[in-house]
Amino acid sequence: MSSPIRVVLVEDHQIVREGLRALLDGQDDVEVVGEADNGKDGVALVEEHLPDVAVMDLNMPQLDGVEATKLIRKQFPGTQVLILSMYSTGEHVRPAIRAGAGGYLLKGSGLSDLVSAIQAVASGNAFFSPEVAKIVLDDSRGVSGPRAGSDLTPRERQVLKLVAEGKSSPEIAKDLGLSVKTIEGHRGRLMAKLETKNVAGMVRHAIRIGLVTA
Repeated sequence: MSSPIRVVLVEDHQIVREGLRALLDGQDDVEVVGEADNGKDGVALVEEHLPDVAVMDLNMPQLDGVEATKLIRKQFPGTQVLILSMYSTGEHVRPAIRAGAGGYLLKGSGLSDLVSAIQAVASGNAFFSPEVAKIVLDDSRGVSGPRAGSDLTPRERQVLKLVAEGKSSPEIAKDLGLSVKTIEGHRGRLMAKLETKNVAGMVRHAIRIGLVTA
């Protein structure tokens, strides 16, 4: 018998994480080797266990799923990433795919889909929920053009998240160890990229791409 697929679960909602583990523990060909409730700890778990697959949420504290995926794929290329998210819009799907996710499954999918997705990405293949597959297919055909905010840098995403959480420029500067002038520069560039003129527009975009919840 071949070795089971070793999986790390990275999900900030405990009840969801425990439910996933309970489901996967009943599978002979899948072994959950670790759990984390934020992206930063998720990357650390991947470094510790070098699993075959990291099942990753998008909207998490400390380090979101997109940035965690980028780090994992860069530092531990032997670990594939399967995004498990409630979001099915292009603003969520595209950054995850660009970050290196091998699959994108919507929460609410059945156990058979979850197991199939894990098996697929562990083998180096792609697996997408139908709604997500349509976005990927449309993009490959050139149907969808670039969206406002699709080119945010990791630092800009970080600043956007903190703005959306209601923090002022001095507070953000203190949290990130940067000057207030630098933060104001980031905010100005964010407004330009997001095609908005106020904080409310920034908050709406942060919610759309899963950096914060409404």
